[in-house]
Amino acid sequence: MRTLAITQNITLDGSVEMLGDWFDPQAKDHTDLNQQLEREDRESDALLLGRQTFEDFRGYWPHQTDDKTGISEQLNSVQKYVVSTTMTDPEWQNSTLLSGDMVEQVRALKAEPGKDIVLTGSITLCHELIQAGLVDQYRLYCFPVVQGRGRRLFPDNYEIPQLELLRSQAFHSGITYARYRPAI
Repeated sequence: MRTLAITQNITLDGSVEMLGDWFDPQAKDHTDLNQQLEREDRESDALLLGRQTFEDFRGYWPHQTDDKTGISEQLNSVQKYVVSTTMTDPEWQNSTLLSGDMVEQVRALKAEPGKDIVLTGSITLCHELIQAGLVDQYRLYCFPVVQGRGRRLFPDNYEIPQLELLRSQAFHSGITYARYRPAI
């Protein structure tokens, strides 16, 4: 069974919704952070996105011609799965539409052979998969800012009694990384 990992950029106060300018994916001072992202990329071979995040990515990353981070190249080449009931053509290479019962579609995807499946952004999709018990890991990049508003990673009134820390790291920029899984 493949690992489904939610990878999110998050503020100190728990917001994953980017309402300010606290997140810059191409920041120049993120060399050590980019090395961590490259390690995670090697562990995965699939990206799972909701329609809105997919459209945001598709509208930005394929058009970056001077991307020193490698994110454009990775996103263009990785197999992307987009959950949508309205989209008919993803219009981005290596993209597959998932429609119908989203929970069953993701269960089937996890059962296929392969590396990790990464879900990023797509907070509505994250909430649904968290509540369905399909998330195996949470990979959080915590930015040293307080936004004071915005949607959170976990749905309201949802509890996980304990998470097990698998790995953590601090970066020169002040961003921290923590990888968790639900405790068994």
